[in-house]
Amino acid sequence: MLFPVLHEDADLLVLHKPAGLVCHPTKGDAYSSLISRVRIHLGAEQEPQMVHRLDRETSGVMVFGKTAAASAELRRLWITGLVTKEYLALVHGAVSAVSGVIDAPLGKDEASSVAIKDCVRPDGASAVTRWWRVRTIQREEGAFTLLRVRLDTGRKHQIRIHLAAAGHPLVGDKLYGPSEDLYLKFVERRLEPADRDRLLLANQALHAARLWLPWEGEEREFRSEPEADFTAFVEGRTVAWLADPHDPLRPWTEG
Repeated sequence: MLFPVLHEDADLLVLHKPAGLVCHPTKGDAYSSLISRVRIHLGAEQEPQMVHRLDRETSGVMVFGKTAAASAELRRLWITGLVTKEYLALVHGAVSAVSGVIDAPLGKDEASSVAIKDCVRPDGASAVTRWWRVRTIQREEGAFTLLRVRLDTGRKHQIRIHLAAAGHPLVGDKLYGPSEDLYLKFVERRLEPADRDRLLLANQALHAARLWLPWEGEEREFRSEPEADFTAFVEGRTVAWLADPHDPLRPWTEG
């Protein structure tokens, strides 16, 4: 299966992006990026437009325009701030407050050896994240919290940076979690069993669960359920990492 389809009509394709799949083309085969899979799904007669994206390890709702007019309208909705997205985030630690707002500017992390890494810095671009506690989770590995998150701004890695800066990094986040060395080892395929024990999940626990936008005179809502390893972790079940000939980091669930 290319991806789960959440909704499709003459103008829109709404899908669930799997965790671990990049949005943009890579040097891999036709199945190695989301946009390539969308092209396969729609066929050669249509050229899909990607008007927003998710990080490779983030799963959830994405919307594509199937025509030039639909894509232009989607871009207008995003630019004018008329699209609302809500994420589910699974973080380390027991969050005591019921809700909160993180207002902290973001910019390049010049102290990091990872070129794509950003951080909270006073001279950065304005960034505001709002969150609500869903539940706390006690596992053998410690305490965790499931949050609902919405963004007032859409900066790169915003949720991941803000939650880490607040002392509650995402479970499985290799770049903003325990150590950025985990990210470097991951891209070089040098992760060891001890590293995987620190990460707990193969992909960062961030899921784009809901999306609202005005379309053809009405408010439309699209939803996507978290993936199996995310749900298993929240429910206290075991999530193991198994070797796979195509993706040695693919998780599976048992227990």
